[in-house]
Amino acid sequence: MTASDSVLVDSARRSDVERVVNLRLSTVHGDFLAYGYQDHNRGDEQIALVYGDVKGEDALTRVHSECLTGDAFGSRHCECGDQLSAALRAIVSEGRGILVYLRGHEGRGIGLLAKLQAMQLQAEGLDTVEANLALGLPDDARDYQVAAEMLHDLGVRSIRLLSNNPRKREALLRHGIKISEQVPLLIQPCEENLPYLLTKRERMDHYLPHLDGVLSSVDGGAERS
Repeated sequence: MTASDSVLVDSARRSDVERVVNLRLSTVHGDFLAYGYQDHNRGDEQIALVYGDVKGEDALTRVHSECLTGDAFGSRHCECGDQLSAALRAIVSEGRGILVYLRGHEGRGIGLLAKLQAMQLQAEGLDTVEANLALGLPDDARDYQVAAEMLHDLGVRSIRLLSNNPRKREALLRHGIKISEQVPLLIQPCEENLPYLLTKRERMDHYLPHLDGVLSSVDGGAERS
C-alpha cells in the first residue's frame, strides 16, 4: 500500500460524527446514559439513550426517527409517540439496549413544514406516499449513516433491531451494522392512524400483521350494522 492509499483508507474510516457528552438521564421508564453527538456533515445534534452494558452482540436497539407531532404533541395521525415509549419500556425490560433518536428525520426526512403540508394533503384524500410525491419530494428521504456511526462508537458488534421497517434494516446493513434479529414493534392502531399504517404496510412493506385483526373487526361491525 502506498502512502496515498493509506491516506485514502484513513479518510474513509474517519467519522463525521463526534461524541460530545454523556451523562445519566432519569426518565419515567428508567435511568439511561445519554450520549450526545455532533454530526459535522449535516450539522445535526444527535442523541442515543443506553441502558445497561450494550457492548458486544445482540443489544436490543431502536433507531427512532424524530417526529415532533407524535413524540412531543401526542398526535394520533401516526404511532410514533407510542412506539417511542414502547421501545424504551422494552429496552428496560430487556435489561440492556439502545435507543438512537435521529433528528433531521421529521416526515421521513422531508422536514417539519413539508410534513405538515403533506398532512394537509392527506386530509384531502391522499395517502402518505402520494402526498410526499405531490410535493415533489421522495416518499422516504431518510439516511441512517449517522445512526450506524453512533452504534459503532458505542461498541456494539451486532444488534436486535426493534423495527417493522425493512428499508431501515437494509440501510443499517449497508452501513456495516450486523443485525442478528429484527424484532417487531407493533402498536394497537386507532381510527385516526389506521390509514397511515395501512399505507406503511401496503406501499412500504412494513411488517404489520396485527392490522388484519383490526380490519376484520371493522368489517364485521359494518356487516352487523
